[in-house]
Amino acid sequence: MSTISRRAVLTAGAATAALGAVTACSSGSGAGSAKRPGSDANPSAGGTGSGQPPVKGTPLGDGSTADTGAQPNQPAAEKLKPGEAPPQFVVFSWDGAGATDDGQFTRFLKVAQEHKAAMTFFLSGIYTLPKEKSALYHPPQHPAGASDIPFLSDNAVRNTIKLISQAWRDGHEIGTHFNGHFCSTRSDHNGVNKWSPEDWESEIQQAVSFVTGWRGNTGFTDVDPLPFDYKKELIGGRTPCLEGQKALLPTAAKLGWKYDASSPGGLQIWPQKVQDGKIWDFPLQGIPFPGHNFQVLSMDYNILANQSGGSTKGDPAKYGQWRDQARDAYLAGFNRAYTTNRAPFFVGNHFEQWNGGIYMDAVEETIKQIAGKPDVRLVSFRQLVDWLEAQDQSTLRKLRTLNVGQAPAGGWQTFLGA
Repeated sequence: MSTISRRAVLTAGAATAALGAVTACSSGSGAGSAKRPGSDANPSAGGTGSGQPPVKGTPLGDGSTADTGAQPNQPAAEKLKPGEAPPQFVVFSWDGAGATDDGQFTRFLKVAQEHKAAMTFFLSGIYTLPKEKSALYHPPQHPAGASDIPFLSDNAVRNTIKLISQAWRDGHEIGTHFNGHFCSTRSDHNGVNKWSPEDWESEIQQAVSFVTGWRGNTGFTDVDPLPFDYKKELIGGRTPCLEGQKALLPTAAKLGWKYDASSPGGLQIWPQKVQDGKIWDFPLQGIPFPGHNFQVLSMDYNILANQSGGSTKGDPAKYGQWRDQARDAYLAGFNRAYTTNRAPFFVGNHFEQWNGGIYMDAVEETIKQIAGKPDVRLVSFRQLVDWLEAQDQSTLRKLRTLNVGQAPAGGWQTFLGA
């Protein structure tokens, strides 16, 4: 998340490319630059001087994590009554989820508190592994210590751990963005798209080991344990660059995961299960792109790619226009679902200052405009899974008959009535 990785650039004139699997987290080299994960502003998730009481619970492993009981601030998953309109679920998710120098993690934890929102943070496992211990990472099909995103300083690791703790206690989900972020657009084309199910299992095991073994790897004694059992909490993730899902799914099912959020170019329709009905598929979605006759993927980087040609430092004179266009794209996607089929709406983000930070502003403005509307619920993917699995299968099948932008015939009372 320090600088953009090299990858194929989308152009605004290609409708199919606009929905392609183009996402970014970071890389040590590439076009443009952004903030490196670092200190973040005043993280307050336990530890000496944090202002919060020490974590109480049963220590796990080397004390990097602890079982503190059920996660706070979780809504009850209620079954729809006959004829009741479904809620409009919106999931804001964050790839990488490291502590950034400019305080974006802290910023959006505060935004979420203000608007009673839950989110999903896809933690990159190596963000809990100090740079000097990088050789402990053995990425599939790459040398030990290799990674296309940077390893963090000790201080950045410390603050990432604190903020992840705060996020979980606030009610957010901690998923995984795996580790090294190898994309097929590398110069050698050796990305996660070539991984086998066994490679994915190794990658996941290592990500979990870094998160659950940070104390031994860092030697920190002034940081409280993560207040949850990550091996139990982890039920889904998003792959780097939205690649490699086909080989990941058998492993995800084997590990008992509940969902995967790696599909690119999905539609705004009600989700279904894949992998023999074991895994909920939550794709990023095509949404209206103001000023164009094609749709764009509901992720900050894809919008950027269609605005500044993939450069993270485009023309500053256009920042205001691009910010408004990004916000209006998110709002158009939200309103299309909210006023018609009520399909869950998914937005993907990165803690970055691309094009002057306009995408962070666009997301915050979107949240402010939609939070509090009737029937709108800002939830994590985990909470969405809980709700979906509480419903009658017949209800979900009926919801899945509604196409993009299709309202229920006769209204919800008729459509979902007894």
